[in-house]
Amino acid sequence: MRKIMVVSGLLAGLACAGVTGPARATDDAAAQAQIGQLVKHFQAAIIAHDKTALEGMFVAEGGSWFEVLGEDAYRHIKARKPDLSRVHADDHRHFAAFIGDSKQPIEEQFSNVRIQTDGAVASVYFDFVFLVDGKRNNVGSETWQLVHTGEGWKISAMAYSSYPDRTR
Repeated sequence: MRKIMVVSGLLAGLACAGVTGPARATDDAAAQAQIGQLVKHFQAAIIAHDKTALEGMFVAEGGSWFEVLGEDAYRHIKARKPDLSRVHADDHRHFAAFIGDSKQPIEEQFSNVRIQTDGAVASVYFDFVFLVDGKRNNVGSETWQLVHTGEGWKISAMAYSSYPDRTR
């Protein structure tokens, strides 16, 4: 009974102090614009095959990168490769190297871009079409988690769905 009274007292004290939970995130116009520029620079770096620029858009250490095959693609490929995992972990360095080393034109087109931020952290979510040599290679949705490092926004995590079977 004493524990209940202590907990009740603490909760009442917090309520009186105006502490009702985490602060609600507000979108900051300047941060939104900066993040929008990062999105545009990302697309431009792919077209330019600029490995160094792509690598510079990510936190140097501790980030994550995941590809998740769409249901249809997963079933189709798994029939040929039974050991296939639906989720593939990687990192931005492999992607940057792939882009930098590619001899074919590559482009990633974004649509329905949505940005949310409180000025310190942010998320970006969009639909994409990934083109190789002008042909649709895969489509899906992509999400980035970003952090403001004090010197600008960096991508700390990326996850995207991949539907190579929806490109025709």
